Amino acid sequence: MKIHFNNREPVYIQVIRYFKEQIVTGQLTAGEEIPSRRELGALLKINPNTAQRAYKEMEDALLIHTERNKPSRITFDQNILDAIRAELIHESVDTFLQSIRSINVPLDEVIDLMKQRYNKEDHQHD
Repeated sequence: MKIHFNNREPVYIQVIRYFKEQIVTGQLTAGEEIPSRRELGALLKINPNTAQRAYKEMEDALLIHTERNKPSRITFDQNILDAIRAELIHESVDTFLQSIRSINVPLDEVIDLMKQRYNKEDHQHD
């Protein structure tokens, strides 16, 4: 488990995003057990209270489920898992659009370039 923390946003938010990315990419699956709060703090060298806050936020969002005296697990709820995927896609697209708009690139040019690059990436992974 490796996270490269930045100084722009709170650590607990970055921990949550890490878990979301791991779920979306299939590194973590529905029902999978995740480290305890204490283990996570030690693994990432973060304050246990920060790990606790991240887990609390993920529990409130129903991303993870914790039963008394049992490890926390990723939700089985496919609607929540699909929503996480959509959220990450939308965030990435919005970030991209903000940067591309700032340099006044016409939408048609952006779309053509994206198609070229996307197809080029597909062929590089064959």
